Formats: sequence, structure tokens, C-alpha cells
Amino acid sequence: MINRERTAIPAQELVFTALMTALVFAATYLPHIPIPLGYAHLGDAVIFLLALLAPRRSTLFAACIGSALADLLGGFALWIVPTLVIKFVMAEIVCRIGRRGDVIAPRISVVVSLLLSSLWMAAAYTLAGAVLYASLPAALASTPGLLMEGIVNALLALLLLPMLRGRFPTF
Repeated sequence: MINRERTAIPAQELVFTALMTALVFAATYLPHIPIPLGYAHLGDAVIFLLALLAPRRSTLFAACIGSALADLLGGFALWIVPTLVIKFVMAEIVCRIGRRGDVIAPRISVVVSLLLSSLWMAAAYTLAGAVLYASLPAALASTPGLLMEGIVNALLALLLLPMLRGRFPTF
């Protein structure tokens, strides 16, 4: 028998997670910037900020589902499964490394986590593109755009982080 008390999600956390999922979706779906095999967007900046500031469970859900919904509604349904895996790992990298800032130098751990997460994203989408389209050259054509997307999103997150610290709920 399942202990319902232990698995229940508080209403406040459920609403917060839904709002953050919608925010990831909007930031991913609306500023569509075409690159080979897909599009660049600002959704990763939202994912980075959530991973640094919000509860882990909410962050992982919002990153995966918000991004996958943007792929589905944006005409890139083929990318939903790779996106679910890639965004989960991206958020997890930032959660695990970027939140260690209280122990080691805070800025260094945040910057390292954002860079590693961006590199993972670019490499993983390049590999997924090579598999999905059976063409490594075609997939490599998207790599510069993906790297630029990662850098822009990391910089945006770093700029917004000081303004948002202390403004996210803890559940």
C-alpha cells in the first residue's frame, strides 16, 4: 500500500511547478531563432535560474515538460524524447554543481555549472541530430548555434540571478 501522505504534492508546490513549466515553455517557444535542425531560444536561461533557485523536483519537471511541450507545439515532435533526457541532465548538472556555492566559491561553481550544462546541451543535441537524421555533418552544422545559445542563456541567467535570489519559495 502506498503512503499517500508521503507522496502527496502540496498545492503551493503544484501551482509553482505549473507556472514554472509554463514559463519554460513560453521562453522556449516564443523567441524561435532558426538554426540548422532546430531553433535557438531563451528557455535555457529559465531552466538555469530554476536549477539555481527553485526546489529540485519543480525544476526538473518544468525543464523537461516545458521544453518538450515547446517541441511538440513548435513542430519538432521528433525531438521530444531527446529533449526530455537532455533538459533533465542540464538541470541536474546545475542543481548539483551550481548549488554548492555555499561551500566553495559561489560564483565559480555557478559559472562552471552553467558552462558544463551548456556544453552537455550542445553535445547531446548534436549527437541526437546525428542519430535522428542519420547524418553527422548535418548535426555538426547545428553545433555553433547550440553553443551560442548556451552562452547567451548562461549570460542571461548570470545577469538575472542577483535580482532573483531569495525570491523563490522553498517547499
